Amino acid sequence: MKSGSVVISKRIDKFFLKLNDIYLFVLRFFKEAFLPPYEFREVVNQCYELGVRSLPLISVTGFIIGIVFTNQSRPSLAEFGATSWLPALMAVAIIRALAPLVTALIASGRVASKIGAEIGSMKVSEQIDAMEVSAIKPFRFLVVTRVLATTLMIPALTIYTAFVSLLGSFININQREETSIITFFEQVFEAITYLDVFSSIIKAFFFGFTIGIVGCYKGYTSSNGTQGVGKAANTSVVIAMFLIFVEELLAMQIINAIRFQ
Repeated sequence: MKSGSVVISKRIDKFFLKLNDIYLFVLRFFKEAFLPPYEFREVVNQCYELGVRSLPLISVTGFIIGIVFTNQSRPSLAEFGATSWLPALMAVAIIRALAPLVTALIASGRVASKIGAEIGSMKVSEQIDAMEVSAIKPFRFLVVTRVLATTLMIPALTIYTAFVSLLGSFININQREETSIITFFEQVFEAITYLDVFSSIIKAFFFGFTIGIVGCYKGYTSSNGTQGVGKAANTSVVIAMFLIFVEELLAMQIINAIRFQ
């Protein structure tokens, strides 16, 4: 019984020590991000690697989501003879929730794992130590640039995902209800508000920061050789997705409180 309580106490201590490490890691990011010299070229490079290279996957996924969600929603509205509301329903669903959430989840699978594996392999092969010896600040070059890139690119990708999803929805509605593109987008813009747009973009900023900081932290603190690199990549995806769902839940409560004031 006594040994069991000791084990639990050690686990609790380990948990809080881990939280402290994460806090110091995030604090160090904000300190390094606002101090010169700035790695503008590397930030642009990471925006391309982590953002632009994600466009094909984002495009296909967003287009399919628009078609599938439209097909799933049509029977429910058809029961009430309200299929004309499909454009408005798609606009609300995609802008408020689907676009930022789907973009973040796809980025978690591709980007977080890439960052975790990339930095983790540099950590276990002692390349980061070599950069410090060479008077290069590895934290600023590796961590700050990647977190800034994800924080900037996820909102941009969210806007793109929303457009592609609405395009897929329009094609589906046009084939079944023969709604013109002008009528479709008029109903889309009538259904959404500035709060819907701005809240989605703000959520995407937080999602992007979460993806970047989780991937960098797991990679930067990895150990145990190639096994540690694989673990860093896998846990980056799992933790990033979990935190994104938590942030989505919190954001939904805050936005609804503002909307219904």
